[in-house]
Amino acid sequence: MTVILTDVDGVLLNWEYAFHTWMKHHGYETVKGSEYIYDMNKRYGISLQEKNKLIKHFNESAAIGFLPPLRDAVHYVQKLHREHGYVFHVITSLSLDPSAQRLRTMNLQKLFGENIFERFVYLDTGADKDEALAEYKGSGLLWVEDKTENAIVGKNLGLDSVLIEHGHNMKVTDVPLMKKWKDVYEYEVGL
Repeated sequence: MTVILTDVDGVLLNWEYAFHTWMKHHGYETVKGSEYIYDMNKRYGISLQEKNKLIKHFNESAAIGFLPPLRDAVHYVQKLHREHGYVFHVITSLSLDPSAQRLRTMNLQKLFGENIFERFVYLDTGADKDEALAEYKGSGLLWVEDKTENAIVGKNLGLDSVLIEHGHNMKVTDVPLMKKWKDVYEYEVGL
């Protein structure tokens, strides 16, 4: 079986939508014109400290077990698994809290299927992925990410990094940009 390495938030699941819904429920509004800004402190007009606290709180809340899939991710991830035998290793900066990790695993397995994910690597909220990716150094495996810095780390380690397109990374030219998982599918299977 061939392995695909993947981030979760902004790649497999729509974290941004769920976080915005949660923030709105807690009385926060976005700053006008901030929809393409990646930094949530700037998007909500809050301090960096408050942003970190809120993201950690959200990532460790029950809400993390109910994130919707991102775009066409379910269809094409299942297609890669079913038709081409791919399995997925998840590398995600979520939380070190075991309950949050279990909710994330359950959410992914519920949406995508129980046999698609072979490995889950959970890092602390906002943690860099350098160490986790170093294990795959020189493998040439596909690494699907939405954060430019993490995609470039993967590329520098000899992975085949691609970015799922969002407003914050649309101008990146260092790694291939994919609008949807259909693009990832075609890129990986050579269509």
